[in-house]
Amino acid sequence: MKKGIHPEAYRLIAFRDMSNGYTFVTRSTVNTKETVTLEDGIEYPLVKIEISNTSHPFYTGKMKLVDTAGRVDKYMNRYKDHYDKKKK
Repeated sequence: MKKGIHPEAYRLIAFRDMSNGYTFVTRSTVNTKETVTLEDGIEYPLVKIEISNTSHPFYTGKMKLVDTAGRVDKYMNRYKDHYDKKKK
């Protein structure tokens, strides 16, 4: 590996899943302006994330079913006149 290209200033950062409020602390070099005080009384820099292992469908087992047939039917109904003109 090349020397001098990896950051060395790791610090403890709190990451908060915005979909369910789950917060975990890990080491990172990410820059952030927000802070949060957790149950341990220590103030950590805060990074807000959209999804984590506590809210991702793969890990939770709760999958969303997408109604693709309904979408195709809506599309075909909307543009039915256009396709009928093309066939003639």
